[in-house]
Amino acid sequence: MSLTRRTAAELGELMAAGEVSAVEVTQAHLDRIAEVDGKVGAFLHVAAEAALEQARSVDARRAAGEALGPLAGVPIAHKDVFTTKDMPTTAGSKILEGYRPPYDATVTARLREAGLVILGKTNLDEFAMGSSTENSAYGPSHNPWDLGRIPGGSSGGSSAAVASYQAPLSTGTDTGGSIRQPAAVTGIVGMKPTYGGSSRYGLIAFASSLDTPGPFARTVLDAALLHEAFSGHDVMDSTSIHAEVPPVVEAARHGDVAGLRVGVVRELSGEGYQPGVLARFQEAVDLLESLGAKVTEVSCPSFTYALPAYYLIAPSECSSNLARFDGMRYGLRVGDDGTRSAEEVMALTRAAGFGAEVKRRIMLGTYALSSGYYDAYYGSAQKVRTLISRDFEAAFHQVDVLISPTTPTTAFPIGERADDPMAMYLADLCTIPANLAGNAAISVPCGLADEDGLPAGLQIMAPVLGDDRCYRVGAAVEKAFQDRWGGPLLKEAPAL
Repeated sequence: MSLTRRTAAELGELMAAGEVSAVEVTQAHLDRIAEVDGKVGAFLHVAAEAALEQARSVDARRAAGEALGPLAGVPIAHKDVFTTKDMPTTAGSKILEGYRPPYDATVTARLREAGLVILGKTNLDEFAMGSSTENSAYGPSHNPWDLGRIPGGSSGGSSAAVASYQAPLSTGTDTGGSIRQPAAVTGIVGMKPTYGGSSRYGLIAFASSLDTPGPFARTVLDAALLHEAFSGHDVMDSTSIHAEVPPVVEAARHGDVAGLRVGVVRELSGEGYQPGVLARFQEAVDLLESLGAKVTEVSCPSFTYALPAYYLIAPSECSSNLARFDGMRYGLRVGDDGTRSAEEVMALTRAAGFGAEVKRRIMLGTYALSSGYYDAYYGSAQKVRTLISRDFEAAFHQVDVLISPTTPTTAFPIGERADDPMAMYLADLCTIPANLAGNAAISVPCGLADEDGLPAGLQIMAPVLGDDRCYRVGAAVEKAFQDRWGGPLLKEAPAL
């Protein structure tokens, strides 16, 4: 089997046993990037020499007898919203084109400490604002299942890199579903940890009360290994939870749902959902019952208001966070010819540097926070957020986990929703509630929709710091699909 088809866990074991070197593994993935990324567009920056240097360092440490972690030497693609001191960090925006930060994000630093080899930085919707990666200032990424379709967003470059075998692992950020939705439409695993369970230090902020770093992988175990590698308390992040990382790897290794109480969320299905997606979801529900889970329907009525609440809270926070991009301190500067005031330079810089979706959200957020409208819009949205958290709490008194489809549809064609923001926003209909409440949630593949042969995802939601429950159920579903049908997708992404 080709090295690029191996899982991260398998690669780690092969390197630990001395059967292959980190340099060989890294070079195989760099060759794969050279072969296919011209079609996929997953990467904004490929750090080939730096990656090989990291790999040589891991090989030298291993040869010297140093005890290394399970992912040492495993390549990873890193979303270009985490600061990296040795390569550009653009957040997919022209306003940061060529920007090289003076420091590493905590997630970046922990990847390096764990011995992972960073292959480069992946494409994303500008400042993580989008559901398709079409909002990147550097062009869209493409879904390996059908190159004419979106790979999800905002972490679409990261999902496409893993789905196309350019990397066994990648990082993403989930603000309203930006890990789980791309994972679902590209047929891989994507996890949103509990908010505060993974550090936001060095993550270029979109919405500070929502942004959550998390892993992408092709298996549940690989996702858990990466989750464990970069998570945990960080004194540099004031929102970081001072708690141990849940036992996610153990849960991923021993997935078992016998006796587990599983709740199907009534409000997250029905009208507007693609029939093939609902069919695969129902098969997953039946599968869980056959494995001994106790499945019941659960109502969370406030989830109906999650989408409008999110699109007031997230733009409000983005309008505050993006005020720092003013053309004065770093990044793009336009019109500074000595004849214009600072205010004029700021206006010209932002007009040239921000894309249409970022401008739309800044304007929405600024309006929602303005005098006379704060209570009517932002304040009301925060009240809905509280109701959603209470719905989760009530549900978790009845069941151990909640499940739903990850997305209402499979991947849509590039350009289909470009001029319809509301249609685009509906892609996150199922994922947003967990962000507003801060809960843990994962998407695992559950088969191909009949209409188009494209992947569908099963979303598993757990309470705050119940991340291991997501992995436990995800691993059980993954194994059952493997045992019964040879895998949830039955075939490899055909477009490449």
